[in-house]
Amino acid sequence: MEQFDTVVIGAGIAGLTAARILAGAGQRVVVIEARDRIGGRVVSERGDGVVTDRGASWIHGITDSAVHEIATAFGMPMREFTVGSFQAGGRPIAYYGPDGARLSDAEAESFIADVAACDQALPAAIEAVGPVASYADAVARALADLGWEAERAERVREYMQHRSEEQYGAWIGDLDSHGLDDDAVDGDEVVFPEGYDALASGLAAGLDVRLGREARTVRWAEDGVHVETVTAEGGRGRHREPKGAETLAAERVVVTVPIGVLRAGGIRFEPELPDEVSHAIAGLQMNAFEKVFLRFPERFWDAGVYAIRRQGAAGDWWHSWYDLTPLHDQPTLLTFAAGPAARETRDWSDERIIDSVMAGLRALYGAEIPDPIGHTITRWQDDAYSHGSYAYMTVGSRTEDHDLIATPIGGGRVHIAGEATWTEDPATVTAAVESGRRAAGRILGREVPVAEIIRAEETPPNPR
Repeated sequence: MEQFDTVVIGAGIAGLTAARILAGAGQRVVVIEARDRIGGRVVSERGDGVVTDRGASWIHGITDSAVHEIATAFGMPMREFTVGSFQAGGRPIAYYGPDGARLSDAEAESFIADVAACDQALPAAIEAVGPVASYADAVARALADLGWEAERAERVREYMQHRSEEQYGAWIGDLDSHGLDDDAVDGDEVVFPEGYDALASGLAAGLDVRLGREARTVRWAEDGVHVETVTAEGGRGRHREPKGAETLAAERVVVTVPIGVLRAGGIRFEPELPDEVSHAIAGLQMNAFEKVFLRFPERFWDAGVYAIRRQGAAGDWWHSWYDLTPLHDQPTLLTFAAGPAARETRDWSDERIIDSVMAGLRALYGAEIPDPIGHTITRWQDDAYSHGSYAYMTVGSRTEDHDLIATPIGGGRVHIAGEATWTEDPATVTAAVESGRRAAGRILGREVPVAEIIRAEETPPNPR
């Protein structure tokens, strides 16, 4: 049985961050990953001169961002794209009204101002609706307090509905009223034309990462932990081909699997997790959120806009398209199937989804616009190692549930990290990095500066 200081479960960004810090501090660290690749929900696809980020895409605000600092140090090219957080304004957006006609500049600015007014009214509305209420309840209260006529209020209500779907992949009535408390962006947003996966590759450099190893049981006691693993179907090891069951012993373990895996019982804990932690996990839910990339032979939409947005019932599902053309000089639109749309289209073929999206575009630009010449559609809901894209707060959950999940267990033998365990900015790569940094810092008993993640040299191999 191999012995380590720390076993890290999951080679996503949180796990790789924690492992990099701990190995750099001289610990014997191994990372086990069920997939046949690193990165978790950061995965980039390459083909025909185009890089497609199927998972995470954005840094949502680069000011004081650890991810931006690390990506810069790793030499990752970036491109400014500041509407990824579903902002109403701030960058050129082509708005189309319920009748399909484009809003004038004055009409668009008036709508953007209405969204801002609702945002200002929301904190008081959230307080007024009480601790067990949905985001829909809070929005309804805010709009009632503003006292607008029905049509004006409906345009803002549907915007808030779409924001809950695009930000968290959740229906507005399923998201807790505090579910978008973190919805703030400091500084520009950026994307990665050469792929976000370079972040994972940089973090993993020099680490002992064993792919195709699925953790089944974590046994923890006062004298250490044992992690029982099996060969994941189709998996392979980076250094060797593991076969059958294998148990790893360590002083402690850092578990960084998604909330969906924890809720599904993908890992058994013996003893069971404390009630405080398990209840916090139960308050979060994996979302329904898929990306639809469409590549065209030519651009038929207006140049110089970051996004196209459709108001009204016709935009219930396909209401926002993002122009990714500048990333690779290939006319490309990105839209999202989110919340109810993602659940309804989950079993649809790619062709049926494309036809549905194109019907929305043709309603705006005419029947003669070209068909796409290429596409990518994600299927995160069917991913056995995530069960969705990321987690959201269900009605009645508490903001502090994020941090409670990361409570050290067994006197620091077990640590849980990942995007869902960071209160300030959950559901982001930033949250993954920060949660991994926190877990490593708790193990080392000190604060860990970002500079300790960014090192000029690769992490040295684990001492034996």
